[in-house]
Amino acid sequence: MKCDDVLDTVYEADPPFPLGKRLNLAFHIIFCGHCALHLDNYAKTRSLLQANFFPSSPDFSNSIMNSIYQETDESAFDEEAEEHFFGTGGFSVRGWIFAGIILLLSLTTVFFGQDFTSIALDEGSSFLLPLGIITGVVITGYGALFIGSHLKEFSERFKL
Repeated sequence: MKCDDVLDTVYEADPPFPLGKRLNLAFHIIFCGHCALHLDNYAKTRSLLQANFFPSSPDFSNSIMNSIYQETDESAFDEEAEEHFFGTGGFSVRGWIFAGIILLLSLTTVFFGQDFTSIALDEGSSFLLPLGIITGVVITGYGALFIGSHLKEFSERFKL
């Protein structure tokens, strides 16, 4: 009997085998250490899975939902809660403008460096297009972030 046949028979069939088949299996398992090891591991795994190996977990859903309901009842999400959640710190409008000017100057002065001229001469004018796109995307993204984070202030200031 081959090892694959023995393992397939044990894994797939029901345990009460005919006497002849049991003798063939026992004879093979006695002389084949590989199959004996596999069947020993199979028996241990099967006994673990048949026992209550995994304890039941406690149910926290009621206590979690009660906590959520209490939080929503106590404070509605208004401007005070928003200030508490997001904080009042951060850049002022003046700080954002100062950082934007520094960003703009650093992105535009890259074109005047010695390394840039040597790379531009080696790569040709096709190098300028991706660099210009990246510069435009960074400046546009910074402007959108600046305006989006100060939208309420701008709408009050310009009466929009």
